[in-house]
Amino acid sequence: MTYRLFVRSLIGAMVVATLALLLATLEYPWNWWVPWQYRSLFLKGFVFTVLISLGAIALGFLIGVTGGLARVSKNDIVRALASYYVELFRGTPLLVQIYIFYFCLAAVLRYDNPVVIGMITLAFFSGAYITEMVRAGIESVDPGQIEAAKSTGLNERQTMRYVVFPQAFRRIIPPVTGQFVSLIKDSSLLSVISVRELTKASEVINATTYKTFEAYLPLALFYLALTYPLSYLTRRLEHRLANGKK
Repeated sequence: MTYRLFVRSLIGAMVVATLALLLATLEYPWNWWVPWQYRSLFLKGFVFTVLISLGAIALGFLIGVTGGLARVSKNDIVRALASYYVELFRGTPLLVQIYIFYFCLAAVLRYDNPVVIGMITLAFFSGAYITEMVRAGIESVDPGQIEAAKSTGLNERQTMRYVVFPQAFRRIIPPVTGQFVSLIKDSSLLSVISVRELTKASEVINATTYKTFEAYLPLALFYLALTYPLSYLTRRLEHRLANGKK
């Protein structure tokens, strides 16, 4: 464990040093007072990004689980609707979906809250991918276990709840977490509808000061601070599940 930490720290230090050397070769008037001067704007953007991402992750996971169960349903209509949903949201760019949700659907409903609309759009977008992950996880369970569960007297719902889904959940943790990390980064696109998240904060700072590096390098660090702990916690959870701990 200590050796791995040392190697990772060494590699990280080398990457930072290399980046610093490359940036030092630029004939650019650095002014790192800018990020500190606009720290409140960065922090507000960070809070907005966290709140939007958490809301979208929770709603997206709920949509994905529901969609995944619908994808393996024996009801042809339910299965077809879930399939159309997946193809629609996976087959179109997220940016286009944001525009449609905000400028079309929200306008029809006479609702003008870009934060909520952006959160819902991200949830439906990520939910489409999670739907397929849940479907694949459920279908990966050995059919023999399903038959064995039914032979003990469990009905289909009980079999799904106590036998199939717990195993499928363990298998979908890595891809679902990867989707959550992507969702956090995708939240940067909400700046196009004036959501004051991190990317919008950097855009405002850049437009005000014309200091591009000072505006966007902290942005990268903020996103890394959001995504790396999630990846780390997921690896820990995978380890605990692999060892049969609760």
